[in-house]
Amino acid sequence: MATLSLRGKGFVDEIAALLSAQIPQSGISCEQIASLRKTVGKAVIHLLVFEKYYMRSSNRASLTVLITGADGHVAVDAVGAGGGQGALFRFSWGVEEDFVREVASILRRHGFSQ
Repeated sequence: MATLSLRGKGFVDEIAALLSAQIPQSGISCEQIASLRKTVGKAVIHLLVFEKYYMRSSNRASLTVLITGADGHVAVDAVGAGGGQGALFRFSWGVEEDFVREVASILRRHGFSQ
């Protein structure tokens, strides 16, 4: 499992649209499989879920991205999981970290940081 937390300025809906458009471009086998949007008071929350097949681990990995924010401040948390191979060994060849790094790369180009 790999995790990431970044903060930046912007609007939650725009950041969600950006990630929904760019993450699937990270590989031919990458797809967005779910998305949810909620509003709680002033806060807007998006939950995005992606899957990607990695040949090096012969397995699919998942990426869950939580985007929250209000008043022009946005927090993005990402969790990559499920890239392990085999029932007993959870060796993943780094696929979860690669999936999470894709989110970091996109957001850092838009001024996000830790």
